Amino acid sequence: MARCYACGAILPEKIGRSTSCTHCGKEAKVCLNCRFYEKGLQWDCRERIDEPVREKDRANFCGFFAPETKRTTGGTGGNGEKGEENAKRAFFKLFSDDH
Repeated sequence: MARCYACGAILPEKIGRSTSCTHCGKEAKVCLNCRFYEKGLQWDCRERIDEPVREKDRANFCGFFAPETKRTTGGTGGNGEKGEENAKRAFFKLFSDDH
């Protein structure tokens, strides 16, 4: 079951270019909802795409799109700032003297 990158709502089983999240209205066939999206890789994608997708939160025609089904929550607004901050905090906690 795929969830919306923006709000965490369950997305329809079949996702096409015109599919939107029924909860928040964000477009569903976007890089941020794809299982191949990985920030930091070439063009933020684990597949070998021919050209970058500039707007990761906008519907596109990518033939590799496959819904991310491992996400359990959403609500980062698509930029992952909350997740990044939590990861940084956890990392620094590992090496702090405040155990």
